[in-house]
Amino acid sequence: MRALAVGMAAVALLAGCGGGSGSGAPAGSIQVTMTEFKFDPATITAAHGKVVFWLINSGTTQHDLAIRDSGGTRIATSELVSAGDTMEFDVNDIAAGTYTIFCTQQGHEGSGMKGTLTIT
Repeated sequence: MRALAVGMAAVALLAGCGGGSGSGAPAGSIQVTMTEFKFDPATITAAHGKVVFWLINSGTTQHDLAIRDSGGTRIATSELVSAGDTMEFDVNDIAAGTYTIFCTQQGHEGSGMKGTLTIT
């Protein structure tokens, strides 16, 4: 009986930890699919404050999502997302304004992997 209880506790812990390919998009997140060489959607609107992105790499190489303000300053960059993987990317306290989103991997932005983020 004790082995069964320990096993059930382990399953519950693993199920609640998230991460990996078994977890889904967080509630209220903005889903962004990354491929060679684009973001879908390329135009995103969100309310100011914390913004939660759910990044899906449907491409064949690593991608990330970076945010640059109108002055050219990078304000946030996700970790690299491997081909076929997903990742939650949280950005706290984004002020209202218009930003550029882009992939920082060499040549990706120049190949069209960019878009617009508008914070209201």
